Parts: sequence; C-alpha cells; structure tokens
Amino acid sequence: MIDVTLRIEAFVKLGTFFKEFCISANKEQEKQTHSSSLYNTLEDKISLAKHKNGWFNRENILYSLENWANTLSEENIKEWVKNYDLKSDIQQKTVALIMAGNIPLVGFHDFLCVLITGHKALIKLSSNDNILLPIVTDILIEIEPKFKENIVFEEGRLANFDLVIATGSNNTARYFEHYFSKKPHIIRKNRNSVAVITGKESKEELTALGKDIFTYYGLGCRSVSKVFVPLNYDFDTLFKALYEYHPIIEQIKYSNNYDYNKAVYLMSNFKLLDNGFLILKEDSSYSSPIASLFYENYTTLDEIKAKLNFEEDKIQCIVAKGVVKNEVNFGETQKPSLSNYADNVDTISFLLKNS
Repeated sequence: MIDVTLRIEAFVKLGTFFKEFCISANKEQEKQTHSSSLYNTLEDKISLAKHKNGWFNRENILYSLENWANTLSEENIKEWVKNYDLKSDIQQKTVALIMAGNIPLVGFHDFLCVLITGHKALIKLSSNDNILLPIVTDILIEIEPKFKENIVFEEGRLANFDLVIATGSNNTARYFEHYFSKKPHIIRKNRNSVAVITGKESKEELTALGKDIFTYYGLGCRSVSKVFVPLNYDFDTLFKALYEYHPIIEQIKYSNNYDYNKAVYLMSNFKLLDNGFLILKEDSSYSSPIASLFYENYTTLDEIKAKLNFEEDKIQCIVAKGVVKNEVNFGETQKPSLSNYADNVDTISFLLKNS
C-alpha cells in the first residue's frame, strides 16, 4: 500500500502539473517542466473530448483543470485531510465509482477521495466523459507509479468490489439503489443550485452570478438553474448585469437549445422574459432546461428560508448574501473546496468507516 505521505505528495504534484499545463495552454508562458509528450498527449485528449462531446469545449476543460490546479495545493490537501485518520495500514477495499458525464472531470473528487484514503478505484465512466480521466490517471501514475495497481477502468459489468459511489439521475438512482443494496454505498441523484436575490445586490455581484449560471453552459449540479426574487423585482437590473455573457449564444449547441426551448414555451403560451441568450420563466421546479433560468417570487426572507430548508434534498448550492447558513458567494459555485462534498455526504468518512 502507498504511504499516506506519498499519496498526498503525488496529488500535490498533479496539481502543479495542471497549473503548468494551463499556463502553457493559455500561452502565458512556454515553460514546461514535465515531459512534452505528456503535454502533447493531454492536448490531444482535450481535442478528442471536445470532438466526442460538443459541450466540452477547450475553455471549459481548461477551466476545470485550472480549478483543480488551485485546489490541489499542499496547503489545501493537508488542511482537508487533517480532520481524518488516514492510516497507511487500512484494510484496503475496492471502490466501484460510477461517474456522471455532465461536465469535464465531474467525478475527479470521488477519484481523489478513494485514492487519498488508500483504497482501489474500479471506475465506470460515462460515455459523455470517458477521455479526460484516463489521461489524468496516466499523468498521476507517471508521478507515482505505485498508483497503477490501485486504478482500473471497466467498460463492462462491474464485479469484485466492496463499496460503491454512484452518480446519476433520479431514474438511474433507483436502479443503483436496487442493484447495489447489499454493498455499502453512496447513491447521488439530481440536484440543482439556486440563488436568492434580495434586490440589494451590486451590479458586480449580479455579474458574478453569471458565472454560476453560464459556466459549463449550466450543466453542472452546482450551476444555478433558478433564482428566487422579491415580488415585483426589476429583471432589467439582472439582464443588464448578465449582458457580458451574451457571446454564449454563439455556441451552436447552446443556441439550438435556446431556440428550441423558447419555441416550446411560446407555443404553450408561457409568459417569458428574454434577453436574446437567456430565457427567464416563472416556475416552481428547480431543474431548468439549457439556456433557461427559472424564477420564483417571494414576499419575505423567512418564507424563502423555510422553503429552502424543506427542499434541501433537491439543492446542491445556495448563492446568497447574508440569507442562509452555508451560502455560497456570488460567482463561486464552480470553485468548491475539497471539503464541499456532493449532496453534503462526507465521502472520506464513508470510505474510512467501511475500511
């Protein structure tokens, strides 16, 4: 088994690689301290990922890598793991990881949790995101070859595993819960993120909210898909603040979704607000279609606090300023810390408990 210190060092070095690669990829600097073959291979895989999945453009993939580059610092990792008893002599288990594919490297945190605790990862990738993690794994193994025996990618039926972490839709979650009922498991379902607007936000804060709405085209569970606004809120203020994101309509898949959803809404005689690249629709649901943002009115903050508390199992993040506990700052939903666990389930504790 790999010593815990070596595990940490390997992921710190992986973060450094990501940082240097992104600097090179953005042409800010030509310095390359790793082998150019790894850089070139990663570049090729980014192009292939974009080819296979039109939502995975280069900008979004680099955004994901940059976030992980900043997250995987020695300081951040040590601060994260100090709350756990990571031993080098745990009873090693094989953890089946069934990953989603909605945004680039969406399953990397689970991958990190399994390996940092000393377990083996048996990985079933989504067909929507099956290019990036294998090349990241190759880079990690070059950094620390001992990881090779702890990582297996499986394309067929999963077998010979002890624990399960599976992410999917509400429909697939029912299947997962039945199929994996006899194994210790974490099963994740659909969740969405919301923002609570009070009307007191600055233009800068509302502009930052655009990052939460439009990053990854709104496909992530941490993407804001709905806003709660006070009665008679002036949406012109929000539209003006979001205008700088209008180039998103030039992305063909986004544009097609915008046109389609707008047509469906208009044929159904729904009342809409529209600025040419984002449709606002009043709706009590949380999961808005691509290029759409649901909104719901409230009269008092106490009312909205009660609603969010009652429906917390549907919500991943709440963007707000001085409204609820554990709220996220405007513009920060796509930059979770290592201790921001999906569905608020502590993955490390689960893995250690079942060691």
